[in-house]
Amino acid sequence: MNFAQTFWTQIRTVPNFPKAGICFYDLTPLLVNHIQELAEALVASIPAEQIAQVDSFVAVEARGFVLASFLAQHLNKGLILVRKAGKLPPPVVGVGYSLEYGVDKLEMSANLEPQNVILVDDVLATGGTLKAVHSLAEKCHMTVLGASILLDLDDVHADLGMKVWSVVKESEKPKQVAVA
Repeated sequence: MNFAQTFWTQIRTVPNFPKAGICFYDLTPLLVNHIQELAEALVASIPAEQIAQVDSFVAVEARGFVLASFLAQHLNKGLILVRKAGKLPPPVVGVGYSLEYGVDKLEMSANLEPQNVILVDDVLATGGTLKAVHSLAEKCHMTVLGASILLDLDDVHADLGMKVWSVVKESEKPKQVAVA
């Protein structure tokens, strides 16, 4: 099943949020109306050979938590949370990074065993967050197999140096979709 058309009708675009010039993609209607289809589409977007190798999904705060939870539960894999600085108990490993609209720091527990992981986030824009999480995972001696993304703004970023599997790409958005 091609989920893209259905999903685009549910993703609400909010201009100038969280600040002027930024376009926020509200996934709430999609989560309310198409949760099963979304979980299926996320699983289907990742090649079977990668799924066979993955031990855990690394979830990027906050909407990545929801998506990675679908994957981890559906595939019976582990779930690792990446949080903003100060949200996890020590010891942690951290990395600073730049966003489209500022700077931030992400952290991961330092007590994790080395494993094969797939990074999971909701929207891929410039790639700054995913690159930071990739660096963080490597600092924690994990092997990053790639990244699973719900919405790839593929015209905004260059090659990230890792495999990226996405459910929906902005460049493939149907021209006649009425967005909620």
